[in-house]
Amino acid sequence: MNAPPQFPLACHPGGPVPLRRPGSIRRTTSIDTGWPQGLGQPMLMLGQARDIWTGPEGGAPTLLAQASFRILATAQREIVEIATDPPHPRMQDMVGVRAGGQSRIALADVLGDLKGSGVPLYQLLDDFAGASLVAGWIWSQWEEGWLNRVRSQSPAEFRARMTDICTGFAAGSSALAMSEDGGRAQSHAEVESLVHPQDPEGWHRLDDHPGVSKRRARWIDLWREGDGIRVEAGFQDSGTNPKGGRTAIHEYRLIAHMDAVSHVLTDLDVTPHVLPFPECPGAAGKAKAMAGQNLESFRQAVLDTLPSTLGCTHLNDVLRGLADVPALARLLR
Repeated sequence: MNAPPQFPLACHPGGPVPLRRPGSIRRTTSIDTGWPQGLGQPMLMLGQARDIWTGPEGGAPTLLAQASFRILATAQREIVEIATDPPHPRMQDMVGVRAGGQSRIALADVLGDLKGSGVPLYQLLDDFAGASLVAGWIWSQWEEGWLNRVRSQSPAEFRARMTDICTGFAAGSSALAMSEDGGRAQSHAEVESLVHPQDPEGWHRLDDHPGVSKRRARWIDLWREGDGIRVEAGFQDSGTNPKGGRTAIHEYRLIAHMDAVSHVLTDLDVTPHVLPFPECPGAAGKAKAMAGQNLESFRQAVLDTLPSTLGCTHLNDVLRGLADVPALARLLR
């Protein structure tokens, strides 16, 4: 069996997000996860999202929309408690739902009236699945052997479950031979704040959380460029470390162009900044397969076009978030 292609490790953080551009819309989201009762216990997840408009002269942004959630989930990622702002009459139907494909199916049912509307609450809740999946990794920066304390499968069972789940875990990948503690063998990087020092209003408030805390943060910028819409977006999984800084395990950034009338993706360029294994960057080039598709369909189309070893779980999440770009682009008028 041939090993999948390897690439230089992605270990060069992108730094703060770019300055806001005049005449642009920016969406930022964050999900902070903590463990009030310690390792292996329920996760408390606090999500925030905000859409802002920056006028043609630049300056202070105008608030377009915002949303937040508070979710208490079991170690198995099942929702125990959920509250959102704005509230939704069916939100409590999500209690008992487990993160992953199940939660996304349930979300489409419970918040079906919001799907496709472009409101930030839907994207924020859609990201619960991915954020909860990777959250526990941050313990690798705090405790040796952390995975053995919470592992429910043997290493062999883990490899069998994970093989070919994505580009990074393709059969023969170095990811499948990671060390027993599950964390120290993975590449990661120290990162600075995503907030640009010259543009503190470019992000919603990002609170500091002491102790072991994991954050998934995203941003999407869009503005008119010629006859189309230019999109720049980014994503980072990072968390606190014992030295008082932040460590990231995943970070991607991308540039895309959308036809302003048809909403078809005409061009896409993905840059991997921080990824755990040498096979992971291979997913960036495969993402170009999304060109020619309507962004409004991306939440499902990405899963259909980039399944298994054709995609990256986390890059797919970034691409799926572009489904709201057409709705946001209408506000540019």
